[in-house]
Amino acid sequence: MERAASFLSSLLGGGGGSGAPVATVKSVLVYPIKSCRGISVPQAPITATGFRWDRQWMLVNSKGRAYTQRVEPRLALVEVQLPPETFDEDWQPTPDDHMVIRAPGMEPLKIPLSVECATINDVSVWEWAGSAYDEGPEAAEWVFHFFGVPNSTDSETRLTDPDYARGYKTMFSDGFPYLIVSQGSLDALNEILKEPIPINRFRPNILVEGCHPYAEDLWKSVKINKLTFQGVKLCGRCKVPTINQDTGIPSPTDPTETLQTYRSGEVLLPSHKNKRQSAGNLSLNSKGRIVKIGDPVYVTQSFSSSDEVPA
Repeated sequence: MERAASFLSSLLGGGGGSGAPVATVKSVLVYPIKSCRGISVPQAPITATGFRWDRQWMLVNSKGRAYTQRVEPRLALVEVQLPPETFDEDWQPTPDDHMVIRAPGMEPLKIPLSVECATINDVSVWEWAGSAYDEGPEAAEWVFHFFGVPNSTDSETRLTDPDYARGYKTMFSDGFPYLIVSQGSLDALNEILKEPIPINRFRPNILVEGCHPYAEDLWKSVKINKLTFQGVKLCGRCKVPTINQDTGIPSPTDPTETLQTYRSGEVLLPSHKNKRQSAGNLSLNSKGRIVKIGDPVYVTQSFSSSDEVPA
Protein backbone atom coordinates (compact mmCIF):
# COMPACT_ATOMS: atom_id res chain seq x y z
CA MET A 1 0.00 0.00 0.00
CA GLU A 2 2.80 2.37 0.84
CA ARG A 3 4.61 1.46 -2.35
CA ALA A 4 2.53 1.95 -5.42
CA ALA A 5 4.33 3.50 -8.38
CA SER A 6 4.47 7.15 -9.41
CA PHE A 7 3.30 7.56 -12.97
CA LEU A 8 3.40 9.73 -16.07
CA SER A 9 0.80 9.38 -18.81
CA SER A 10 1.24 9.74 -22.55
CA LEU A 11 -0.96 9.30 -25.58
CA LEU A 12 -0.23 6.12 -27.48
CA GLY A 13 -2.16 4.34 -30.18
CA GLY A 14 -4.23 1.27 -29.48
CA GLY A 15 -6.91 0.65 -26.93
CA GLY A 16 -5.29 -1.90 -24.67
CA GLY A 17 -2.17 -3.74 -23.77
CA SER A 18 -0.51 -6.86 -25.06
CA GLY A 19 -2.53 -9.39 -23.11
CA ALA A 20 -5.28 -9.58 -20.54
CA PRO A 21 -5.89 -6.65 -18.18
CA VAL A 22 -4.43 -7.05 -14.70
CA ALA A 23 -6.97 -4.79 -12.98
CA THR A 24 -9.93 -2.46 -13.50
CA VAL A 25 -10.38 1.17 -12.53
CA LYS A 26 -12.67 1.14 -9.49
CA SER A 27 -12.66 4.85 -8.59
CA VAL A 28 -11.49 8.12 -10.10
CA LEU A 29 -10.75 10.85 -7.56
CA VAL A 30 -9.89 14.51 -7.92
CA TYR A 31 -8.79 16.93 -5.18
CA PRO A 32 -9.47 20.46 -6.50
CA ILE A 33 -8.06 22.20 -3.40
CA LYS A 34 -4.81 20.78 -2.10
CA SER A 35 -5.32 18.85 1.16
CA CYS A 36 -9.10 19.35 1.14
CA ARG A 37 -11.74 16.68 0.61
CA GLY A 38 -11.67 14.89 -2.73
CA ILE A 39 -14.40 14.33 -5.30
CA SER A 40 -15.24 10.87 -6.63
CA VAL A 41 -16.24 11.20 -10.29
CA PRO A 42 -17.28 8.72 -13.02
CA GLN A 43 -14.49 10.00 -15.28
CA ALA A 44 -11.81 12.67 -15.43
CA PRO A 45 -10.13 14.25 -18.46
CA ILE A 46 -6.36 14.10 -18.79
CA THR A 47 -4.51 17.42 -19.03
CA ALA A 48 -0.84 18.29 -19.26
CA THR A 49 -0.67 18.53 -15.45
CA GLY A 50 -2.85 15.61 -14.36
CA PHE A 51 -6.61 15.20 -14.05
CA ARG A 52 -8.56 18.37 -14.78
CA TRP A 53 -9.02 20.40 -11.56
CA ASP A 54 -6.73 18.20 -9.47
CA ARG A 55 -4.84 20.34 -6.91
CA GLN A 56 -5.51 23.44 -9.00
CA TRP A 57 -6.10 25.51 -5.86
CA MET A 58 -4.42 25.62 -2.47
CA LEU A 59 -4.44 27.67 0.70
CA VAL A 60 -1.32 29.55 1.74
CA ASN A 61 -0.24 31.19 4.98
CA SER A 62 1.02 34.74 5.39
CA LYS A 63 4.42 33.70 4.02
CA GLY A 64 2.95 32.11 0.91
CA ARG A 65 3.64 28.57 2.09
CA ALA A 66 1.20 25.79 1.23
CA TYR A 67 -1.27 25.12 4.06
CA THR A 68 -1.99 21.37 4.37
CA GLN A 69 -3.46 18.74 6.67
CA ARG A 70 0.00 18.21 8.12
CA VAL A 71 -0.53 21.54 9.92
CA GLU A 72 -4.33 21.86 9.91
CA PRO A 73 -6.24 18.54 9.86
CA ARG A 74 -9.56 20.42 9.54
CA LEU A 75 -8.81 20.90 5.86
CA ALA A 76 -10.35 17.44 5.51
CA LEU A 77 -13.72 19.02 6.37
CA VAL A 78 -13.70 21.40 3.41
CA GLU A 79 -15.97 20.04 0.68
CA VAL A 80 -15.70 21.08 -2.95
CA GLN A 81 -18.39 20.83 -5.61
CA LEU A 82 -17.83 21.30 -9.34
CA PRO A 83 -20.46 21.11 -12.10
CA PRO A 84 -20.51 17.53 -13.45
CA GLU A 85 -20.19 18.78 -17.02
CA THR A 86 -16.77 20.24 -16.23
CA PHE A 87 -15.47 16.65 -16.22
CA ASP A 88 -16.62 16.11 -19.82
CA GLU A 89 -13.76 15.83 -22.29
CA ASP A 90 -15.12 18.64 -24.52
CA TRP A 91 -16.23 21.04 -21.74
CA GLN A 92 -15.72 24.75 -22.39
CA PRO A 93 -15.86 27.34 -19.56
CA THR A 94 -18.75 29.78 -19.27
CA PRO A 95 -19.34 32.72 -16.88
CA ASP A 96 -21.95 30.63 -15.05
CA ASP A 97 -19.50 27.90 -14.04
CA HIS A 98 -18.41 28.01 -10.39
CA MET A 99 -16.64 25.87 -7.85
CA VAL A 100 -18.62 25.82 -4.58
CA ILE A 101 -16.73 25.39 -1.30
CA ARG A 102 -18.45 24.35 1.93
CA ALA A 103 -17.26 23.87 5.50
CA PRO A 104 -19.04 23.39 8.84
CA GLY A 105 -20.55 26.64 10.15
CA MET A 106 -19.68 28.57 6.97
CA GLU A 107 -21.79 29.96 4.16
CA PRO A 108 -20.94 28.40 0.77
CA LEU A 109 -18.23 30.20 -1.18
CA LYS A 110 -18.46 30.41 -4.97
CA ILE A 111 -15.28 30.61 -7.04
CA PRO A 112 -15.77 31.45 -10.76
CA LEU A 113 -13.98 29.07 -13.10
CA SER A 114 -13.50 31.51 -15.96
CA VAL A 115 -12.49 34.82 -14.33
CA GLU A 116 -8.97 36.21 -14.61
CA CYS A 117 -7.23 36.80 -11.29
CA ALA A 118 -4.31 38.90 -10.15
CA THR A 119 -0.94 37.15 -9.96
CA ILE A 120 0.97 36.93 -6.70
CA ASN A 121 4.60 35.93 -6.27
CA ASP A 122 6.58 33.96 -3.67
CA VAL A 123 4.10 31.08 -3.39
CA SER A 124 5.75 27.82 -2.39
CA VAL A 125 5.12 24.09 -2.21
CA TRP A 126 8.03 22.27 -0.60
CA GLU A 127 11.19 23.27 -2.50
CA TRP A 128 9.27 24.89 -5.37
CA ALA A 129 8.55 28.64 -5.32
CA GLY A 130 6.85 30.72 -7.98
CA SER A 131 3.73 32.64 -8.95
CA ALA A 132 0.04 31.81 -8.62
CA TYR A 133 -3.32 33.49 -9.13
CA ASP A 134 -4.99 35.14 -6.14
CA GLU A 135 -8.70 34.31 -5.86
CA GLY A 136 -9.39 37.67 -4.23
CA PRO A 137 -10.58 39.21 -0.96
CA GLU A 138 -13.88 37.32 -0.63
CA ALA A 139 -12.13 33.96 -0.80
CA ALA A 140 -9.38 35.18 1.54
CA GLU A 141 -11.95 36.35 4.11
CA TRP A 142 -13.80 33.01 3.96
CA VAL A 143 -10.56 31.10 4.49
CA PHE A 144 -9.50 33.40 7.33
CA HIS A 145 -12.80 33.00 9.18
CA PHE A 146 -12.61 29.21 9.07
CA PHE A 147 -8.88 28.60 9.47
CA GLY A 148 -7.28 31.85 10.53
CA VAL A 149 -4.94 31.87 7.49
CA PRO A 150 -5.08 34.82 5.12
CA ASN A 151 -5.29 33.63 1.54
CA SER A 152 -6.19 31.15 -1.19
CA THR A 153 -4.63 30.80 -4.61
CA ASP A 154 -5.30 29.29 -8.02
CA SER A 155 -2.40 27.49 -9.62
CA GLU A 156 -0.01 28.17 -12.38
CA THR A 157 1.79 25.04 -13.56
CA ARG A 158 5.12 23.99 -12.11
CA LEU A 159 7.71 21.46 -13.18
CA THR A 160 8.03 18.02 -11.64
CA ASP A 161 11.27 16.87 -10.03
CA PRO A 162 13.77 16.62 -12.91
CA ASP A 163 15.62 13.80 -11.14
CA TYR A 164 12.61 11.58 -11.85
CA ALA A 165 10.58 13.23 -14.63
CA ARG A 166 12.38 16.01 -16.47
CA GLY A 167 10.20 18.41 -18.45
CA TYR A 168 6.80 17.38 -17.08
CA LYS A 169 4.31 19.55 -15.23
CA THR A 170 1.94 19.42 -12.29
CA MET A 171 -0.22 21.86 -10.34
CA PHE A 172 -0.10 21.96 -6.51
CA SER A 173 0.36 18.23 -5.89
CA ASP A 174 3.29 17.36 -3.62
CA GLY A 175 5.32 15.91 -6.43
CA PHE A 176 3.60 14.32 -9.42
CA PRO A 177 0.21 14.43 -11.15
CA TYR A 178 -1.16 10.93 -10.44
CA LEU A 179 -1.32 8.45 -7.60
CA ILE A 180 -2.50 4.90 -8.37
CA VAL A 181 -3.32 2.49 -5.54
CA SER A 182 -5.02 -0.92 -5.56
CA GLN A 183 -7.97 -2.05 -3.48
CA GLY A 184 -6.10 -5.28 -2.78
CA SER A 185 -3.33 -3.34 -1.06
CA LEU A 186 -5.83 -1.54 1.17
CA ASP A 187 -7.60 -4.81 1.97
CA ALA A 188 -4.30 -6.42 2.94
CA LEU A 189 -3.51 -3.53 5.28
CA ASN A 190 -6.98 -3.62 6.84
CA GLU A 191 -6.53 -7.29 7.68
CA ILE A 192 -3.69 -6.25 9.97
CA LEU A 193 -5.13 -3.06 11.49
CA LYS A 194 -7.32 -3.21 14.59
CA GLU A 195 -9.86 -0.95 12.88
CA PRO A 196 -10.17 -0.85 9.06
CA ILE A 197 -9.68 2.48 7.28
CA PRO A 198 -11.06 3.74 3.95
CA ILE A 199 -9.00 4.53 0.88
CA ASN A 200 -9.48 8.29 1.35
CA ARG A 201 -6.69 8.21 3.96
CA PHE A 202 -4.22 7.71 1.08
CA ARG A 203 -5.81 10.21 -1.35
CA PRO A 204 -5.20 8.36 -4.64
CA ASN A 205 -6.33 9.64 -8.03
CA ILE A 206 -6.95 6.19 -9.48
CA LEU A 207 -8.08 3.23 -7.39
CA VAL A 208 -7.88 -0.11 -9.18
CA GLU A 209 -9.22 -3.53 -8.23
CA GLY A 210 -8.64 -7.10 -9.34
CA CYS A 211 -4.87 -7.33 -8.84
CA HIS A 212 -2.86 -8.90 -6.03
CA PRO A 213 -2.00 -6.77 -3.00
CA TYR A 214 0.95 -4.50 -3.68
CA ALA A 215 1.17 -5.59 -7.33
CA GLU A 216 1.33 -1.92 -8.28
CA ASP A 217 4.75 -1.71 -6.64
CA LEU A 218 6.35 -3.17 -9.75
CA TRP A 219 4.26 -1.53 -12.49
CA LYS A 220 6.73 0.34 -14.67
CA SER A 221 4.37 1.03 -17.59
CA VAL A 222 0.57 0.86 -17.39
CA LYS A 223 -1.97 1.49 -20.13
CA ILE A 224 -5.49 2.80 -19.42
CA ASN A 225 -7.78 3.92 -22.26
CA LYS A 226 -4.99 4.63 -24.80
CA LEU A 227 -2.91 6.41 -22.14
CA THR A 228 0.36 4.99 -20.90
CA PHE A 229 1.37 5.78 -17.33
CA GLN A 230 5.05 5.43 -16.48
CA GLY A 231 6.19 4.59 -12.96
CA VAL A 232 8.73 7.23 -11.98
CA LYS A 233 9.01 7.40 -8.19
CA LEU A 234 7.85 5.96 -4.92
CA CYS A 235 5.81 8.36 -2.81
CA GLY A 236 6.99 9.26 0.67
CA ARG A 237 4.14 9.18 3.19
CA CYS A 238 3.44 11.92 5.73
CA LYS A 239 0.98 12.14 8.64
CA VAL A 240 -2.14 12.59 6.44
CA PRO A 241 -3.05 8.85 6.46
CA THR A 242 -3.37 9.13 10.25
CA ILE A 243 -6.14 11.77 9.93
CA ASN A 244 -9.80 10.72 9.76
CA GLN A 245 -10.96 12.40 6.56
CA ASP A 246 -14.58 12.55 7.74
CA THR A 247 -13.87 14.33 11.04
CA GLY A 248 -10.53 16.07 10.49
CA ILE A 249 -9.26 14.47 13.71
CA PRO A 250 -6.20 12.22 14.02
CA SER A 251 -7.37 8.63 14.36
CA PRO A 252 -6.38 6.17 17.10
CA THR A 253 -5.81 3.73 14.23
CA ASP A 254 -2.45 4.85 12.87
CA PRO A 255 -1.78 2.98 9.60
CA THR A 256 1.71 4.42 9.23
CA GLU A 257 2.97 2.65 12.36
CA THR A 258 1.75 -0.66 10.98
CA LEU A 259 3.05 0.03 7.48
CA GLN A 260 6.49 0.86 8.81
CA THR A 261 6.83 -2.68 10.11
CA TYR A 262 6.59 -4.27 6.66
CA ARG A 263 6.24 -1.59 3.95
CA SER A 264 8.92 0.96 4.83
CA GLY A 265 11.92 1.68 2.67
CA GLU A 266 14.19 -0.02 5.19
CA VAL A 267 12.23 -3.25 4.71
CA LEU A 268 11.45 -3.07 1.00
CA LEU A 269 14.47 -1.22 -0.36
CA PRO A 270 17.43 -2.05 1.90
CA SER A 271 19.96 -1.13 -0.80
CA HIS A 272 18.44 2.29 -1.52
CA LYS A 273 19.85 5.41 0.11
CA ASN A 274 16.41 7.05 0.04
CA LYS A 275 14.37 4.89 2.41
CA ARG A 276 11.07 6.72 2.66
CA GLN A 277 7.73 4.95 2.70
CA SER A 278 5.97 5.21 -0.60
CA ALA A 279 2.97 5.06 -2.95
CA GLY A 280 2.56 7.21 -6.02
CA ASN A 281 1.92 7.99 -9.70
CA LEU A 282 2.63 10.63 -12.42
CA SER A 283 1.61 11.77 -15.96
CA LEU A 284 3.31 12.77 -19.22
CA ASN A 285 2.30 15.94 -21.07
CA SER A 286 -0.75 14.75 -22.96
CA LYS A 287 -4.42 15.57 -23.18
CA GLY A 288 -7.54 14.75 -25.10
CA ARG A 289 -8.37 11.50 -23.29
CA ILE A 290 -10.22 10.46 -20.16
CA VAL A 291 -9.87 7.82 -17.47
CA LYS A 292 -13.18 6.40 -16.30
CA ILE A 293 -14.55 3.84 -13.87
CA GLY A 294 -14.52 0.39 -15.43
CA ASP A 295 -11.52 0.99 -17.69
CA PRO A 296 -9.26 -2.07 -17.93
CA VAL A 297 -5.70 -1.65 -16.71
CA TYR A 298 -2.88 -3.27 -18.68
CA VAL A 299 0.70 -3.61 -17.47
CA THR A 300 2.99 -3.34 -20.47
CA GLN A 301 6.27 -3.34 -18.54
CA SER A 302 7.25 -4.26 -14.98
CA PHE A 303 10.22 -3.74 -12.72
CA SER A 304 11.89 -7.10 -12.17
CA SER A 305 12.42 -6.49 -8.46
CA SER A 306 11.79 -3.94 -5.72
CA ASP A 307 15.39 -2.73 -5.92
CA GLU A 308 14.78 -1.49 -9.48
CA VAL A 309 11.86 0.77 -8.44
CA PRO A 310 12.90 4.46 -8.24
CA ALA A 311 12.78 5.68 -4.66
